[in-house]
Amino acid sequence: MITTSVAEAAACLKQGQVLAYPTEAVWGLGCDPFNERAFREILSLKQRPVEKGVILLAAHIAQVEHLLAALSPAMRQKVIESWSGRAPTERATTWLLPAGEEIPGWIKGSHPKVAVRVTAHSLCAALCHAFNGFIVSTSANPAGLEPARSLQEASRYFGAELHYLNGDLGLSQQPSRIIDAETGEVIRA
Repeated sequence: MITTSVAEAAACLKQGQVLAYPTEAVWGLGCDPFNERAFREILSLKQRPVEKGVILLAAHIAQVEHLLAALSPAMRQKVIESWSGRAPTERATTWLLPAGEEIPGWIKGSHPKVAVRVTAHSLCAALCHAFNGFIVSTSANPAGLEPARSLQEASRYFGAELHYLNGDLGLSQQPSRIIDAETGEVIRA
């Protein structure tokens, strides 16, 4: 199914389906992060081991506020500032945050932290709003292949059985950088 309706796409996620959708720089695969069956389907599609973990994508700070609570006030402010007021062409930042007990182990993989990004991409933000929470966001590609940069590339990888939210990629040329909020270590430059 291909749709341009954010409401239909959010309904697919709520029904436990996997969705391919455009993000800031590449197409992503997403699902309800609390639905293990849907998450395992993403791992199967990507041929990705669960140990790697995935990114959670949110529309606004309130959706991930509880994950910022363990940070120092200065670091919390730095994370929030990186997510707000970003130019459309600027590269997004994903932060590794302390994962509370409410984050399923399959999302974190073998890591004690969870990767989180609040998006400035209007379609992704609308999807998270319609879903009423954060969603899984991992690049739309089988392991070892380049991430899809169009609906056509994503559908070539995953076929007609997958659900697709058609729309435009953001203006960023690269996937998000990943930084550990507690140590400052850059995981993906």
